[in-house]
Amino acid sequence: MNSQQLFRRSRLRLAAWYALVMGGILGLLGSGMAHILVQANWAALEREIESSAGTLHDSLEPMLPPAQDPTGVLQQIFPDLCVVEQPCEPNPSLIQRHTLGISDRTTYYIRLFDNQGNLLAYSPNQPESLSSTLNPDTWQTLQTKDSQRYHQFTTILHGAAHTHALDEEPHKAPSWGYLQVGRTLAAFDAERQRLQWILIGGLPLALGLVAVSSWWLSGRAMQPIYQSYRQQQQFTANAAHELRSPLASLLATVEAILRLPPTQSEQVPTLLKTVERQGHRLSQLVTDLLLLTSLEQNTTAQPPQPCCLNDIVADLTEEFAELAATTQIHLNHQIPDIEIRIMGQESQLYRLVSNLMANAIQYTPPGGSVMVCLAAHDRIATIAVKDTGIGIPLEAQSHVFERFYRVNSDRSRKTGGMGLGLAIAKAIVQRHRGQLALDSEMGQGSVFTISLPS
Repeated sequence: MNSQQLFRRSRLRLAAWYALVMGGILGLLGSGMAHILVQANWAALEREIESSAGTLHDSLEPMLPPAQDPTGVLQQIFPDLCVVEQPCEPNPSLIQRHTLGISDRTTYYIRLFDNQGNLLAYSPNQPESLSSTLNPDTWQTLQTKDSQRYHQFTTILHGAAHTHALDEEPHKAPSWGYLQVGRTLAAFDAERQRLQWILIGGLPLALGLVAVSSWWLSGRAMQPIYQSYRQQQQFTANAAHELRSPLASLLATVEAILRLPPTQSEQVPTLLKTVERQGHRLSQLVTDLLLLTSLEQNTTAQPPQPCCLNDIVADLTEEFAELAATTQIHLNHQIPDIEIRIMGQESQLYRLVSNLMANAIQYTPPGGSVMVCLAAHDRIATIAVKDTGIGIPLEAQSHVFERFYRVNSDRSRKTGGMGLGLAIAKAIVQRHRGQLALDSEMGQGSVFTISLPS
């Protein structure tokens, strides 16, 4: 399986898990909100029914007759109700409807029972399938044969004689009868069904949007990993290539030594020097790789210490003076009289400046100059390494800090470079929370500027 397939599968799995988790969360939230809305509507509906029943109850109790046959009185009190065993031809006026406390008779219905549970009067719009036998439960939910649902509230009625009895507690007085107020649940069921359809239609749409966003977000999340993997692959390939060349040369030299006849033993020292040179090259390459890895992974355990940049620049200028003189390059430095100190690792700072100075000397033709300038401003220490060398092409300036990158591979091999110097320099600068900038022009030279917090 190649890297493209591996990362595509990883992206698909990440997107699937993200969509699954987000879909579950959205589903739970949607169901919870719908349940809360339904419960809130149900509670409001019960309060409305109970309020209407309470208003009607308080209006009726003072007028309830104590007689055993209340038919006549009931017809006067409830002109729009149907009395049991009598023709039902209600035709109430608007004033009478408001007097009874419930004007919307298409939504509500009323039923009256005596204290024996016998039905006395009822609304003409009551459900046909309702039983004429009293069910004393306070709240009831009924369903007719045509699947229409009703919610019903039952309360006790006390006659006028009992409500005015001072020597008897109201809750202990015998009841006159029962009042039932019911309400159709058509509007409530329609609202609940609408919420269900919103969930059924909206949840898949939300899941689709989540799936699309998951695929996009997983791609964004996997991009740095993919880039790191590509860089690691490139680094492995470059490291293998860099190790292969000196190893091949080393093995070839050893084989040549083994095949030399005894008469040509005088050539052995020369060949052994080649072996030594290749061994040093391999050792330096491994050392640089280990240093670069430790810098990037921050595995150095030494605490930062005060470092004098004046001494570092002065010492390195002195060390490179002989190399510069050999190549006919003028090497100078500008160091202020005041000491500039920063917190860091002195050995790493030496390596940082020496890498830049070595590159400047190597890529500056004879007769050129290299200048190292140290300055400090606003608690920022800067070290600028300027040369009058061949310069770096603009298209290569963004890659020169990558591992094993060479602007000119043949020239680099001739000068002994392995393409790790600037990568190590950049890692050291980042380790010290600084910045490394490059300004170069072909044929005019380059300026590498180090900025470190002091």
